[in-house]
Amino acid sequence: MMPVLAVSTLVGIVLGLLVLAALVLLYAVGVFNSLIALRNRYKNAFSQIDVQLKRRYDLIPNLIEVAKGYMAHERNTLEAVVQARNQAVAAQQRAAANPGDPAAMSGLSAAEGQFSGVLGRLFALAENYPDLKANQNMLALQEELTSTENKVSFARQAFNDAVMHYNTQREVFPASVIATAAGFAPAQLFEIETPKEREAPQVSF
Repeated sequence: MMPVLAVSTLVGIVLGLLVLAALVLLYAVGVFNSLIALRNRYKNAFSQIDVQLKRRYDLIPNLIEVAKGYMAHERNTLEAVVQARNQAVAAQQRAAANPGDPAAMSGLSAAEGQFSGVLGRLFALAENYPDLKANQNMLALQEELTSTENKVSFARQAFNDAVMHYNTQREVFPASVIATAAGFAPAQLFEIETPKEREAPQVSF
């Protein structure tokens, strides 16, 4: 028979290991739940971007209808705006299906940069058409676009802050071990690549 002291020591070791395992499990569950909450937070933040981008894209057909009545000779520019808008819509839908996904977010950033560029060219050309600049529908669209651009900027900042918080949580040790094992991939910021594209299109008439 084992001495009582040896049995007591063995029981103590087993209990200690069980307590340690329980603490590790609780920590892992806590990290897992925290990552879920942070991922949901940046996805929710992207939904605010999504709303504003949709609103922005929905304004473009009306803008083209007003502009083409005055800018018949600028057909190539008008078509470029429509094409860039359609590409941006497709990129926005891919990003909305998986916010934070590096490929989807890079695609959206590129499409938004292209769209902003051609839209800026359209408004630069519109300066040559005084009647268009004075059109009440154009003025109303200009005001809505400016307001929407500002909301997109604020929503993008909130999204990027949420992504940074999530990425930091998943990268610190030992939480990074749990994040990797549980399949929490890094999230991509929504950034516009060049300084010009960071600015809202100038639409003052």
